[in-house]
Amino acid sequence: MQKTLLFYLLLASSAAIAQTQSNSLKVNQQRIEGRLLELAKFGAQPGGASRVGYSKADQEGRIYFIGLMKKAGLDVSIDFAGNIVGRRKGKNPALKPIGFGSHIDTVPNGGNYDGTVGSVSGLELVDVLNENNIVTEHPLELLIFANEEGGTIGSGAMIGKITPAALKAVTQSGLTMADGIRAIGGNPDSLSKMVRKKGDLAAFVELHIEQGGILEKENLQIGVVEGIVGIEDWEVTIQGTPNHAGTTPMNNRHDAMLAAAKLTVAINEVITSHEGRQVGTVGKIAVEPGAYNVIPGKVVLGMEIRDLSYDTIWSLFREVENRAKEIARASGTTITFRQPLTPVTPALTAKPIQDKIIQATKSLDFSYRTMQSGAGHDSQEVSHITPVGMIFIPSVGGISHSPKEFSKGVDIANGATVLLQTVLALDRE
Repeated sequence: MQKTLLFYLLLASSAAIAQTQSNSLKVNQQRIEGRLLELAKFGAQPGGASRVGYSKADQEGRIYFIGLMKKAGLDVSIDFAGNIVGRRKGKNPALKPIGFGSHIDTVPNGGNYDGTVGSVSGLELVDVLNENNIVTEHPLELLIFANEEGGTIGSGAMIGKITPAALKAVTQSGLTMADGIRAIGGNPDSLSKMVRKKGDLAAFVELHIEQGGILEKENLQIGVVEGIVGIEDWEVTIQGTPNHAGTTPMNNRHDAMLAAAKLTVAINEVITSHEGRQVGTVGKIAVEPGAYNVIPGKVVLGMEIRDLSYDTIWSLFREVENRAKEIARASGTTITFRQPLTPVTPALTAKPIQDKIIQATKSLDFSYRTMQSGAGHDSQEVSHITPVGMIFIPSVGGISHSPKEFSKGVDIANGATVLLQTVLALDRE
């Protein structure tokens, strides 16, 4: 009896020591920043980078990163979509792997932090475990997704979302998606063979820059993401009557441009009249016939609404639709709505992972807030097959998708440490 009690006391003591050791782990900020600078050389432009998916710069950046992953002892492979998968063995091979990572491609003339912070920090996590001789219970997977900026292509392929028709589309690299996938070592003809089933990953955690200004404005260190917003887009056509701009009296016009202007203001009024974090944007406009001396007869607007609740998005749209009917009646125009794009459904992050991120953040004495992500991410796709979590760090000036995109080294290191502690907490389950 005494020997049994002693055994369990020693076991509990050993576990406590191991957890204390893991809680004291620190990432190497200088190493993270150095790798970000090295990666920025691929597709470098003044102040930023242009490393669009499948381009030569993207291919070279991937080769560099694969070299780092292999140096860290990861078993590296490229799946049929071109995703880079770095696997680290765990003590219990029967357990499903815990995934983390992001992407390293950029938008044209973009910045050096979107995606790359999560990718480099994921690699740093592996290096820290290696340096401290820590082997997790679960296998680990560092996932670097292909062509995220082109529409979360790599992560979408992982869940079986990419259609044969999509493979024919020409990407920003100038290659079709199929040829682009081949250029980075994938096989577009075999995408169906790489689809992961629900439960193939134990969890997935993504560290990312906020790409907005909330954390900086509120002087907070960490954002705990509650979910990634859904996105609905509409092509709005306002049909009026083109006529001579000099001879048609102002009170006898059916001006499509004037109706479009009133609708644009109405959309803003609808979105801002409700409490919440919803956003609505008119970001595109085309006017016909487009001459100084012709009253516009037709205007096409691009309207978008984003929110974490699908019900909220459609409730707001119905209000916009009602305002459009009023404007059409008053202006003698017709206004129609069409959805040209596939909607992006909201993706909630897993509450248990949120809690672990918060626990890690508190243990490190970092300030934080919960928030939603207004931008799309690979986690949005991965959430279809496993519970996901997202960690945000501040973006200076709230700027992203720009050469001026920047996050401070200390903030990146803070986020990487929270990522490390969150993965270790998931591993202890």
